[in-house]
Amino acid sequence: MDIFVTGATGYIGGTVAAKLIAAGHKVTGLARDDDRAELLRDRGITPVVGTLDDLDILDSAAHAADAVVNAANADNPFAARVLVDALRGSGKRYVQTSGTSIVSDNAGGQGGGTVFTEDTPLNALPEKAGRIATDRMILDAANDGVHSIIICPCLIYGQGLGVRPHSPQIPTFIALAKASGAPRRIGVGENIWSHVHIEDCADAYLLALDRAPAGSFFYVEGGEASMLDVNRAIGRMLGLGEATETFPFDEALRAWGPAMAHAMSSNVRVNADKARAVLGWDPRGPALFDDIENGSYRVYR
Repeated sequence: MDIFVTGATGYIGGTVAAKLIAAGHKVTGLARDDDRAELLRDRGITPVVGTLDDLDILDSAAHAADAVVNAANADNPFAARVLVDALRGSGKRYVQTSGTSIVSDNAGGQGGGTVFTEDTPLNALPEKAGRIATDRMILDAANDGVHSIIICPCLIYGQGLGVRPHSPQIPTFIALAKASGAPRRIGVGENIWSHVHIEDCADAYLLALDRAPAGSFFYVEGGEASMLDVNRAIGRMLGLGEATETFPFDEALRAWGPAMAHAMSSNVRVNADKARAVLGWDPRGPALFDDIENGSYRVYR
C-alpha cells in the first residue's frame, strides 16, 4: 500500500514509517520544511512539504494514499477532520493517534487510580475533552465509509527508528536528576503510568492497518510503573543512587508547564488485552527499567 503518515519526522510516526517500509509498503510523509523533507528522503520516505495547518495539502495527500496514519498532533481536530473527510465513502483505512492522558487524574503524585479498558467510561479532565471529542468524530466516520481506527498509547519509551530518538518524558526526568544531583519525583511519586516500548507501539499500528475492524479503539501498554520507581532507575543509571527528592509541584509547573506537570503527577493506567486479543499484538520490547539503566537512555549520562 501507499500510506500517508503525518508526524513522519516524529517519534511515533518515524518508527511506524520505518516499520511500514520494512514490511514492503510505500510511505509518503509530511515534513514541515525542506530540511526535514531531506531527512525523510534519506529514510526512503517520499516527503510532502507542509504542516497540519495546510489543510489543502493534507486533503490532497490523503486522497492520493491507500491508507492514512495520523501520528502528529492528537489535539488538532481540524487536521483530523480534513483527513477523515478526504476518505469518506472510500473504505480506506485511517489510523489516528490518541494518548492515554485522556484518563489522567491530577493525583499530585499520589498512587492508585483506575485501570481503564476500552469499555471503561471516561470522566475526563477539561483539558482532555477536545481530544476525546476528536476521537469520537473519527470513530463515528466508520458509519460513513471510513475504516477508522484509534491507537491510544501510554508512556512510550525506547529508541525510535526515525528522526527523533526518544519521547520527552524519561529524558526530562533524567535532565532534572542531573541538574539536581538526585532523581526527583513530584510529590511522593507513587502515581502510576502504563508504558510501552516504541517498537511494540509501532507494531500495533501495522497490525491495526491489517486486522482492526472499522470503528475500533485500542489502548496499548506493555506494563506499568510508579514515577518513584522510574526515578530510582534513573538514579541507578546516573550513578546517583536510589534516594529520590521531591520536586514541588509549583516548581514543576514553572519548569515544565501545566500539561507536563499535571501529566507526570497523575495516574494513567490502561489495559491492552483487547489489542492482544483482536490484533494478536504481543509486546516483546526491552523492559522499561532495563532500557533506562542499560539500554537506550545511557546516551544521556
